[in-house]
Amino acid sequence: MVSVVLKGVVKVTAKGRTYYYAWRGGPRLDGKPGSPEFIASFNEAVASRRTADDGKIRGLVAHYRASPAFTGLAPTTRKIWTRWLDRVVERFGDYRVGLFDHPEKIRPIIKRWRDTWADRPRSADYAIQVLSRVMTHAVDLDRISANPCEGIKSLYEVDRAETIWSDDDLAAFKAEASPEVWRGVLLASLTGFRAEDLRRLSWNHIGEFEITIPTSKSRGGRSAFVPLYDALRDALKDMPRRSTTVLTNEKGRPWKDGPNGSGFRAAREAALPGRDLHFHDLRGTFATRAHLAGLSNREIAELLAWDEARVDRIIRRYVGRRAIAEGMILKLNRNAARTGSAKP
Repeated sequence: MVSVVLKGVVKVTAKGRTYYYAWRGGPRLDGKPGSPEFIASFNEAVASRRTADDGKIRGLVAHYRASPAFTGLAPTTRKIWTRWLDRVVERFGDYRVGLFDHPEKIRPIIKRWRDTWADRPRSADYAIQVLSRVMTHAVDLDRISANPCEGIKSLYEVDRAETIWSDDDLAAFKAEASPEVWRGVLLASLTGFRAEDLRRLSWNHIGEFEITIPTSKSRGGRSAFVPLYDALRDALKDMPRRSTTVLTNEKGRPWKDGPNGSGFRAAREAALPGRDLHFHDLRGTFATRAHLAGLSNREIAELLAWDEARVDRIIRRYVGRRAIAEGMILKLNRNAARTGSAKP
């Protein structure tokens, strides 16, 4: 007998009996799984749902999930957005798409939904971000004339411009971290690579003069590279070759730790209590060092695979004013020493 996998079917066991539903919250299916009766009831449920949902938000979200705008996202982004798309359907699934073409009516409802996460501003902003992307999809389909989420202010405001890892921070972290976690943090500070790219970094990506790796953020469309300057070359020499990947765990398998790893969090909390440092701030730390070393914004954009048109804004975000001022002071002092105008 050929088994047929029906996507979305939900199995529920209650009081010793098992029931099957076409989807979570959907109609109950008849017959046993795999039987003609079961398949027929499933197809009937799906057909009726498509007809009923065609003009509703749940139908729009389903269309968005199948579109290149969603399938083209990085895997980690799709995983996170899937949860938020489910929440959009849970709250607005039965709303007619046309209602979202009347911002004066729908915006207050959207804001109240957002405010259910008022105690978690970042979550609240994520809710608006994902809903806004669905509304943009509706605009692209000519279902509505404008995105009603545009102009809704963010609740989470944070300036991480000055949030970089100092040499003392790195030394304190090294003292508490396992060798495997420390190597990941060290390479991040020396290359500016994202955690996902560091996990994929293999010895084959390392050339005679530079490291070049297609970035996960661009799905391989762009590559980040960094020259093998002395500090980076020395760090790589100390890395044990236990796998095809540069970073490994204690068993010699590819490294899986990073921003959300228990090893990273535990070492950070032990070494840097009260310091709001993130793994991603190591990217800004590298940008700061590159800027202070005299690299131009164009060169930094090339190293980090950033869009050159946006590099000035990104540098201002990551490179603190104090760091910029210190770099200017060094340059001015060097110039004064060359011209003989420096004071004894």
